[in-house]
Amino acid sequence: MPEISPYGTWTSPVSAADAAAAGGGPSWLGRVGDALWWTEARPAEGGRVALVRRTADGGVEDVLPAPWNVRNRVHEYGGRPWLVTGDTVVFTHWADQRVYARDLASGETTALTPEPAQPQGVRYSDLQPGPGGEVWAVRERSTGPRRTDIERELVAISGHGAERVLVGGHRFFTAPQLSPDGAHAAWLAWDHPAMPWDGTELFVAPVAADGTFGEARVLVGAADVAVCQLEWESPDRLLALLDPDGWWNLHRIGLDGSVVNLAPVAAELGSALWQIGARWFAPLGGGRHAVLNAGRLAVLDEHDGSVTPVASVAGELTSWSAAGLVVDGGSVTGIAAGPRRERAVVSVDLAGGTWTELTPQPASLPAAEYLPVAEERVFTAADGSAIPAFVLPPSNPGFTAPEGELPPFVVHVHGGPTGHMDDSLFVDFAYLTSRGIGVVVVNYGGSTGYGRVFRERLREQWGVVDVGDCVAVAEALVAEGIADGARLAIRGGSAGGFTSAASITMTTTYAAATVKFPILDLATWTGAGGETHDFESQYLEGLVGPYPETLERYRERSPITHAGSLAGPVLFLQGLEDEICPPEQADRFVASLAGSGVDHAYLRFEGEQHGFRKAETIIAALEAELSFYGQVFGFPTPGVPKLGLSR
Repeated sequence: MPEISPYGTWTSPVSAADAAAAGGGPSWLGRVGDALWWTEARPAEGGRVALVRRTADGGVEDVLPAPWNVRNRVHEYGGRPWLVTGDTVVFTHWADQRVYARDLASGETTALTPEPAQPQGVRYSDLQPGPGGEVWAVRERSTGPRRTDIERELVAISGHGAERVLVGGHRFFTAPQLSPDGAHAAWLAWDHPAMPWDGTELFVAPVAADGTFGEARVLVGAADVAVCQLEWESPDRLLALLDPDGWWNLHRIGLDGSVVNLAPVAAELGSALWQIGARWFAPLGGGRHAVLNAGRLAVLDEHDGSVTPVASVAGELTSWSAAGLVVDGGSVTGIAAGPRRERAVVSVDLAGGTWTELTPQPASLPAAEYLPVAEERVFTAADGSAIPAFVLPPSNPGFTAPEGELPPFVVHVHGGPTGHMDDSLFVDFAYLTSRGIGVVVVNYGGSTGYGRVFRERLREQWGVVDVGDCVAVAEALVAEGIADGARLAIRGGSAGGFTSAASITMTTTYAAATVKFPILDLATWTGAGGETHDFESQYLEGLVGPYPETLERYRERSPITHAGSLAGPVLFLQGLEDEICPPEQADRFVASLAGSGVDHAYLRFEGEQHGFRKAETIIAALEAELSFYGQVFGFPTPGVPKLGLSR
């Protein structure tokens, strides 16, 4: 029989170290000859990203030894960091952001790009094959002291390190892709203040015999049409994901200007282009295409215009990464996770209806009975809009709560805010639910996966719609008798940190907030204030309003403006090398709390950027969060260090 014990006091085998171990996993998958290659994040190695490949006997081996760290900083979120051309692997290295080449036969590694005058001052991403062994890439250069002093160009890098500019003139690019006959190149570009999910343009240009580009022209895209992926289908046709009808659908685009939607559906087959090089579709041949429908694997058949989920993986693999889809005959290989499975490289036999996991689950993955399974729900906002969410009640086979007690609940707010959460496994959620703390994950207005109209609910309404949607979900759980209304908390990082901080300062719904690497002062974070990086420096033009015309709105919606109105204690967690949400924001907020009488804590982590990558950081942050909730909600948290709270 389960032991009767109050919520929050349940003992659990799910440790913070388990969550840290699960924080790695594969990314940037590709095929080299007959072998699959991918990158692999390793929290236990200080967050290093390794490049690995699958061996003929089914094992996995490192292509590059430590300390090579295959990652880049372009747009600060990075993009595709490796490419194999001939017998050479070309890659970007985190430490200096240069491009390197390693001879696969000799093992000799040489730098292809020069050392920049400013550390990490020149960065490269989205490596693509060009003619004659060249590598085409996006180059990002710092041109001054401000975070927004940036220039980007498309460049060609030769095998001898010579570098030449292919295209300039826009603020943002994806790397050019060469047509099958080598006669044309195609790429995406956009400019401030647009984000790539607002509007982008697909350019095409002829490629001369010497590799230079002729005059470029726009095939598709506009200020209100976003193209998020392109692939050449033939010398005179491309396939691309764009949303002229409000949904990212797959289109065939001719160099003659023809555009055909291959399957008009009210479904998102693409998503927000946070990392350049992302891939949501791959042609299967015969008019069929593997696609990711709101992150779930499906097959698009252009003959009947259908988009059909792949039944064999529908229940177990519900979240597929856009960091690589590889097609080989009748199989599709990608990176997928599910409610009880961490991300893994998975191969699906479409004809046979079977799938095989090519990389193992983490050895430390907790037993299934301790892992929550999310219940997908739809709640209703104050304006009647639908709010998709996933509810994860407390669950532990060894415990039950005293009759009549309701559990504490934590509202988890995803980042972005143009982002999305699904029902795939997050061990940090299991760390809480297995101890008797419920979690609800909210896809508030502005999230991806539900079409442009839903995404644009947040236009000029950030700090209003997101806060209101989270409150509506939390209060609905209380009204339904699922959550304890006196023990509600909110947590989130980045944009989710903003919503968490705005919620604890401008509503009275929550008793506590965990705020990770947040935005707290909108006016100084945006372009004029200069506290964020270039990619998002004008993001708030759409989320809040034109700047400086709506400066008062920026101030009113900033959590720091309302720091004196905290509804409860707050825990701040911040990486000190974060260029997206820099520590200056949290520093100022926490300084304003000195002597306020409100309990708070602030943990700052050396060597961490935006999001935590080191195992020791992930462990410290999660254990601090549990101790924080225990102190606020009044239950003991044995086995974790007690978090010191200041007033």
